[in-house]
Amino acid sequence: MKYIVLLGDGMADLPIPELGGKTPLQAANTPNMDRLAHEGEIGLVKTIPDGFLPGSDVANLAVFGYDPAKYFTGRAPLEAASMGVDLGPDDVAFRCNLVTIEDAVMVDFSAGHISSQEASVLIKDINQALSDDRVCFHPGVSYRHLMIWRKGQTGPLCTPPHDISGMNIKDYLPCQKGAELLKDLMLRSQNLLKDHPVNRKRIKQGERPANSIWLWGQGMRPSMPTFKEKYGLSGSVISAVDLVKGIGIYAGLTPVMVPGATGYLDTDYRGKALAALKALENGSFVYLHVEAPDEAGHMGDVQEKVRAIEAFDEKVVGTVLEGLQRFDSFRVLLMPDHPTPISIRTHSSEMCPYVIYDSRKIRETGQVYDEISARQSGRVMNPGYQIMDRLIRGE
Repeated sequence: MKYIVLLGDGMADLPIPELGGKTPLQAANTPNMDRLAHEGEIGLVKTIPDGFLPGSDVANLAVFGYDPAKYFTGRAPLEAASMGVDLGPDDVAFRCNLVTIEDAVMVDFSAGHISSQEASVLIKDINQALSDDRVCFHPGVSYRHLMIWRKGQTGPLCTPPHDISGMNIKDYLPCQKGAELLKDLMLRSQNLLKDHPVNRKRIKQGERPANSIWLWGQGMRPSMPTFKEKYGLSGSVISAVDLVKGIGIYAGLTPVMVPGATGYLDTDYRGKALAALKALENGSFVYLHVEAPDEAGHMGDVQEKVRAIEAFDEKVVGTVLEGLQRFDSFRVLLMPDHPTPISIRTHSSEMCPYVIYDSRKIRETGQVYDEISARQSGRVMNPGYQIMDRLIRGE
């Protein structure tokens, strides 16, 4: 038996007037996802437990089959694992975004989706100027980077920058114990970045400057059982996002690098699908994550979100379904990790539509894949971390 998770980050949404009261999933042309829903088990799954913020960290941890209440220590330590940054027992990792702030307003949490090459230069210069015996910085992908605070504090209250797009940052700066160091580093980064050659060039080209760092998502190294220990399976994780790769690494899965996988709208969808099929030749499990729909949701761009969903359906789901026919039997879990509604441009905690398809047990549900069909099924998976048990064990 082969198992594959097809996760379209942030695909779920709310009805949108611009789409005639439909959600992007309803409006998009998705014949492959509809086929899975028509022939599989469709329902709703609660990926964000009560009391947790609706982050991709908590949601993907749940989809992987890990109870966030037991295993979630923060977003940044998961990303550190993907980046090859070893955390000591007293180290606290922080997510370090490169952002664009103008007149104290969070204009862009991604600094115009700055390239990894440009960002690497900035983070290395920040590390040279701001690091000391307490803190150091590590470059990641695009706007997503890392800061390590040795013997640091996990107590500061920090806000994800994508939650305050277009808002004044004054009321969302770090606060509580340990916050003064974080605010000082963010302010010093602004002084360093405002006239940096990389930003001067970006402004000249009509692009947004990465004129500040933003620290958030802190935590210490988690301790969790491997996927092999939980399910007796070996496998791979495919994602351009360090967070998802990091969860996979802690779970003992092998990260697969796909050239052209960007974590953005221009990602190589089909390349990811082909890499997943190849990984299944020698392994039993693949977790394939695509970030693009979530990015479109954060942008508040309805048409881009519909296009991202359609590309996911055609180039990922369609390619995978065609390639899976070479195997005797397989199960597919299709779902988002959380909604990213266009109306709020950030994550929300509503339950997500899921489909579990078993090649040996074809059903005739008559359903299509969207939020409304999933709700009408009357089937609810709560707590959400049990969805992996449902996929693998049929429980």
